[in-house]
Amino acid sequence: MRRFGVIVALGALLGMFGGLVTASPVLAGRGPKWQPPGASPPFTLPALFCGFKVRVAFPVNHEYTKVLHHADGSTTFLFTGFGTVSYTNLQTGKTITVNESGPGKATIHADGSITEVHTGRSGPPLLTPADAKRFGLPTVSVFSGRQAFSIDSQGNITSLSLHGHVAVDVCAALS
Repeated sequence: MRRFGVIVALGALLGMFGGLVTASPVLAGRGPKWQPPGASPPFTLPALFCGFKVRVAFPVNHEYTKVLHHADGSTTFLFTGFGTVSYTNLQTGKTITVNESGPGKATIHADGSITEVHTGRSGPPLLTPADAKRFGLPTVSVFSGRQAFSIDSQGNITSLSLHGHVAVDVCAALS
């Protein structure tokens, strides 16, 4: 199930960057440019995370991304801008919308591992109950401050640090 959480998180991340490929001919020029956001389709988290299904949508996505390709085969995504995320408890219909703006940097290494660093307000990777217990954090939350995490090539979270606080425990807020 840990792999599923990582796949969902990566799917959301990659969905945000999906529009970048189609925009690349327009953005040709010297050096990497800030690219407008791609479509971020909504998705549903299974009950594993909160004890009930949660619909995740992106009503405002004004985050811009710069893609940097490195000689070692890794790719770094720099992102900045404004975005909101809506979470809906599908049993009760209760919805919260939170600001998840803040600059960040994600590097996908040649071996498939990932390292991310965010500042401002952001959501971490979705944590399975076992990982939430291991790191002392909620399964689905929004952080305020600096957070960093690493995921190995098999999709396991290997490290997660927070220098700030949990701004919103999403599951608790939707209960």
